[in-house]
Amino acid sequence: MKRPAFISYWVFPIISGLVWLGMLLGMLLSWIIDENSRHYDTMSERATIAYISNIGADRLQPLFITGCTLTAVFLDAAFIAERWLRHRGRLVPNSSVGEKALSILSLLFATVGTVGLICLSIFKTGTHGRLHWVFLALFIIGYLISAIFLCWEYQRLQSKNRDFPELRLSFWIKLTFIIVELALLIAFGACSRTRNTNAAAVLEWIISFIFSFYVFSFVIDLWPAVETKDPSKRHKKLTEREMEEAASISNNSS
Repeated sequence: MKRPAFISYWVFPIISGLVWLGMLLGMLLSWIIDENSRHYDTMSERATIAYISNIGADRLQPLFITGCTLTAVFLDAAFIAERWLRHRGRLVPNSSVGEKALSILSLLFATVGTVGLICLSIFKTGTHGRLHWVFLALFIIGYLISAIFLCWEYQRLQSKNRDFPELRLSFWIKLTFIIVELALLIAFGACSRTRNTNAAAVLEWIISFIFSFYVFSFVIDLWPAVETKDPSKRHKKLTEREMEEAASISNNSS
């Protein structure tokens, strides 16, 4: 059976985002509906709202591990596909060593985030408390720094390729994600430090749900590859100087 023409690499972030959302909703609704918002042993005495890790350390740990692993694997597949498609000319290619370096750094830090995400689901809170927090930090810092490098790369790409609005759209979505998540993480840290556990738990859920929108943003990045399956429609690899000259000609003509 022939695969539909529109099915392409953009399915990776769709699968990753849906798995992440499904896992979060499944855990949250199970705790509220099936368990009547019960107090876990891993929660502090004053807490009435469970952290994700509290639920993931109990009977739903298999769901937690499976969801985190699939989310990370398919998100990494999206990162790798984006890098490969740019190299092949299926997406607007990088025109400088700096852009390629930013792309590679983004992929490396995403790998750090992947290790953190998978391991934090395995080393559950309560039993491996310190390790769990270390891997949580790797997950957050890894993907956040990865997003910063990717946003930087897209800023450079969109400034030289103004005929491709998806680059500008993706840049602004990722920049918004970075700013919002940073603000929420600072608030989360402040609440955790002052032991305002309920507020910290609510912020953790919000941060996690917002992460799904970042994952889905890769659909914008990978969708244009649907139109470049034909080799004749692929982008030509231009040098940075050639890109600047083309942009200058375009600006003068307009």
